[in-house]
Amino acid sequence: MSQYAARRARLLAHMQAGGVAVLATAPEVARNSDSDYPYRHDSYFYYLSGFDEPDSVLVLIAARADAPARSILFCREKNPEREIWDGFRHGPEAARAGFGFDAAHPIDELDAEMGRLLANAPALYYALGHSAALDAQVKTWLAGVRRLARSGVTAPTVACDLLPLLDEMRLFKDHSEQALMRRAAAISAQAHLRAMRATRPGMREYEIEAELLYEFRRNGAQAPAYTSIVAAGANACVLHYQRNNALCQDGALVLIDAGCEFDGYAADISRSYPVNGRFSAPQRALYELVLAAQAAALRAAQPGRRYTDMHDAALRVLAEGMLDLGLLARQHCGTVDDVIANRQYLQFYMHGTGHWLGMDVHDVGHYRDLASAGKPSRPLREGMVLTVEPGIYVRPAEGVPEQFWNTGIRIEDDVLLTATGHEVLSAAAPKTVAEIEQLMRHTP
Repeated sequence: MSQYAARRARLLAHMQAGGVAVLATAPEVARNSDSDYPYRHDSYFYYLSGFDEPDSVLVLIAARADAPARSILFCREKNPEREIWDGFRHGPEAARAGFGFDAAHPIDELDAEMGRLLANAPALYYALGHSAALDAQVKTWLAGVRRLARSGVTAPTVACDLLPLLDEMRLFKDHSEQALMRRAAAISAQAHLRAMRATRPGMREYEIEAELLYEFRRNGAQAPAYTSIVAAGANACVLHYQRNNALCQDGALVLIDAGCEFDGYAADISRSYPVNGRFSAPQRALYELVLAAQAAALRAAQPGRRYTDMHDAALRVLAEGMLDLGLLARQHCGTVDDVIANRQYLQFYMHGTGHWLGMDVHDVGHYRDLASAGKPSRPLREGMVLTVEPGIYVRPAEGVPEQFWNTGIRIEDDVLLTATGHEVLSAAAPKTVAEIEQLMRHTP
């Protein structure tokens, strides 16, 4: 648990002396009248605690001249009867010893203890406005402390949003996080391999999805990191398609956007490939264009470059390809610079080229340098993890060559920025035309 204690110490060092931080985990959510959705902890809470039980709250108290820093967990008590039904509970004492907290108390004592902990604290840190329930609790705690004013007790006079401090910490992955993300990416890449090998004309999209889910779980991933997209034919032109129930027709492409979550960390990989194992000439032309755009973006994935450099590099390749393939008419659209300036590419490419990746699929952290004038795109730095995912989506439209209609392609990899460049964590998932066709040709 040393990495969690180190993170708590880093956060405490950024807090005002004597300040108190409060962070609650996610609640359980009912699925229907007698069962809950599979429980998933709050990412911020888990990042600082490593503790994955519901009904838990972490309180951190920054050091002051007369007292050291402290970490306190509030959690469910041991309850042998409930453990028969719901499984093991640590209870406060075992949680304190096993997870390295200075103290632990039953969650039912939270309200009473917070009045004591906030007395004479100069500042309160919590996720302002993110939870109506927590906002109401904070209001009650502060009201209780203020009622003691006549006895010389003061309530915090400053309220600080805790999440921006944690966002910046979470943006840079330490070695333990990088190892977990390599594992998540490796499992997810194998799932994409399995899906490619299994795909046949006449299958349903959900049959391919089942191959992904099987590979996730058989390798120890706890769950998909998000709802998997398995989109065949025209469905691939729907960016967040999730029905996964259509027929995979001979001659169509299928787009898979899927990744697992392993020990709290996500992978996010997209691959596009032919249902029958062979790209047609139009499909290949579009696919090679997207692949070239990704290669250009990856060349810009270097420490010191700006985040938007990757998108700009991919966009220039895509815009040029749109003109070359006749998706955009040169006589009407002009040059590549004109296409970009007038945003005519949006007909076929309407999303960014990536996002931060970590405990959340679209992970936390600013994309702009907020400390600089004009708030430019922030520089890339070692330890950041992001996706690189250009695509092209061609719907039927007047003036668009019919041979390209109903084709959606996205190629997405998970990328760790290193001191000298980058590491593609998801490289084991095939993505060249030759690799994909060879894999599917040798499938029995």
